[in-house]
Amino acid sequence: MIRFFISFLAISLTINIQAQNNTGASIKQRPFLLPTCEIITPTFLGNFQRNYYGNVAPDALNVKWSFYLGYGKTVISRKLGERIWAGAGWTGQPLLVKEDTSLFIIQGAYDHHLKKIDAQTGKLVWQYAFDDVVKGTGTIWVNPDTSDQENKIVILQGSRLGVGNYLDSKHIPSYRAISYFTGKELWRLDVKWTSSYSRDVDGSALIYNDTAYLGLENSLFTKFNPDYRKATLKDGMLQPAIYKETCLYTRQDAINHKNNVVTESSPSMLDSIIYIASGSGHIFGYSLKEDTITWDFFIGSDIDGSAIVTSDSCIIVTVEKQYITGHGGAYKLDPRKPPDKAVVWFFPTEDKKYSSWEGGIIGSASVNDSYCVGNQPKLCAFSAIDGNLYVVEHSTIDTTHKVKGHNGVRLYPTPKLLFKYQMGPSISTPLIVGDKIIAAGYDGIHLFKMDINLHFSLLSKLVASFESTPVVYNKKIYVASRNGYFYCLSD
Repeated sequence: MIRFFISFLAISLTINIQAQNNTGASIKQRPFLLPTCEIITPTFLGNFQRNYYGNVAPDALNVKWSFYLGYGKTVISRKLGERIWAGAGWTGQPLLVKEDTSLFIIQGAYDHHLKKIDAQTGKLVWQYAFDDVVKGTGTIWVNPDTSDQENKIVILQGSRLGVGNYLDSKHIPSYRAISYFTGKELWRLDVKWTSSYSRDVDGSALIYNDTAYLGLENSLFTKFNPDYRKATLKDGMLQPAIYKETCLYTRQDAINHKNNVVTESSPSMLDSIIYIASGSGHIFGYSLKEDTITWDFFIGSDIDGSAIVTSDSCIIVTVEKQYITGHGGAYKLDPRKPPDKAVVWFFPTEDKKYSSWEGGIIGSASVNDSYCVGNQPKLCAFSAIDGNLYVVEHSTIDTTHKVKGHNGVRLYPTPKLLFKYQMGPSISTPLIVGDKIIAAGYDGIHLFKMDINLHFSLLSKLVASFESTPVVYNKKIYVASRNGYFYCLSD
């Protein structure tokens, strides 16, 4: 588990205000004390291994409060036209920050705004307007330089390409840096036009040694400086310093996928290697030491989920049923081995169409490795388009049979299945927190409990449509719905 602590109690910040006192004299400055901050969830799935989801889950899904996020217009394409979307969607996980004793939520929404919400009251603190709906989860970065306290905590957040913009528009500034304390913009990144048919940004940046790494939806793996003081004015926009861009597709990938080589996942890190899944069909390993891609596991399908790091130094990746002859599902890979020998196991899901999907898994998997004590079994959960929640023991192989991989030919080991529950189709990531599993989908959000014998029972269900991923903190669940509302759920 990764936690970030920042102490500001002894620091006085001077800010300008526009006011006069009762004598008519101008008041130029006043002291302002920043709070002591604990960043509880700084990025998608809790940390840069994408395997921490909160501390203690509740025993029920009662609505403590709800906040109306609103709705907004987005344009699918010139041909398909406009849509009105409400609430928030994939990946859409809330970020949590504790200021002194007060908890606050950072949430992107389909009304085009990034919002800061008081977690105790459900009241809006500030909101920042993007040019389009905000889908993905942001990343919170703490600038180590203490000279600018007001902008010391920064939110890096993406959006869709902008209402009024199209793929061939000259400028698409769909990635922004926003001050956590003020909600003001610090810089914007103009996302380039490539062979990918998207210029949105859904992923959550990984920041290592104050350098940011992120796969944009144009499928350029971008290494950049998140500090606005190192940004430069370009095309009328203050833009961050770009160190390097690495293409995450080949020309043949773009042909095979008809330009659907979009990168929507969030990068994860294991042993100084950053792993990033791309819609081009690859799981790439980018070496920080060599500053280039050194590992490439090719599947060929569209891949949207992030690589989840396990305690035995493997990664678990999810596979959509598209462009492949076999089933979608989940792979556990050992990236210390060459790609052709890296498969630990494959778990196929059923082929079942829903909306525009043909099957497989769209969201990410989750593991309980951060919560295990002693010899507790290592579990992995994923929700599929076929409508099932699956829980497997990711460290144990089912020796009774093997399964065909994504190509429908090669046989692989498969993990032991512990629990399967028909909850309706889902693109959200289920969470394993202690002895609880929280799984959201289009038919509602479900809360399960498992006992020491790995028997599972449903504790509670809330009916609403969910695409986003929840977060858990102190017996409360925070999650946004497609019905327009953001919920705080508790006992």
